Amino acid sequence: MGAVVGTLTMQTKQRAMSRDKVDDELEMTMVCHRPEGLEQLEAQTKFTKRELQRLYRGFKNECPSGVVNEETFKQIYAQFFPHGDASAYAHYLFNAFDSTQNGSIKFEDFVTALSTLLRGSVREKLEWTFNLYDINKDGHINKEEMTHIVKAIYDMMGKYTYPALKVDVPRQHVETFFQKMDKNKDGVVTLEEFILSCQEDENIMQSLRLFENVM
Repeated sequence: MGAVVGTLTMQTKQRAMSRDKVDDELEMTMVCHRPEGLEQLEAQTKFTKRELQRLYRGFKNECPSGVVNEETFKQIYAQFFPHGDASAYAHYLFNAFDSTQNGSIKFEDFVTALSTLLRGSVREKLEWTFNLYDINKDGHINKEEMTHIVKAIYDMMGKYTYPALKVDVPRQHVETFFQKMDKNKDGVVTLEEFILSCQEDENIMQSLRLFENVM
């Protein structure tokens, strides 16, 4: 479960570290390419104007058109996991970023989600993660949805999960964790059940704190 919360922010940290090598003068020249409403984004997120400029430069380098469709998102994300198949997890992640469900991610979508994942409160981070698991967006997580996400994580990690990984291992892990989360045993996990269970798990809480000072 902690891997779900931390996977995206891990990749963001790698990107941010490489961007730090860019000359300050080059950074400032990119201001003319900033998205409309930069000041509004600064107010809505927990990033400074300078951080937003750097993030926008990186976003435009990867996506010159200013928007990302799912296929491009999958191609970018796959670069971080050459030993596994990241396509399924990238699909679910894309849908979580695509808040308007219009099939594309704008810079505003990207940076708002990133602000939550990196600098949001514990509850904000867990609410975002709950939304990732809630594939059909009905306000609940069922066992099938959780299995899809967990299996996608195993597929993405490839040989770095466990040696000789058995097919039923992801399902076994889901069974154990779902039983712990489903407090009232009604077959679905609500947002409050999800948040309470995650707060009781020290590994998950550590993963939430791990990337707080990435940028």
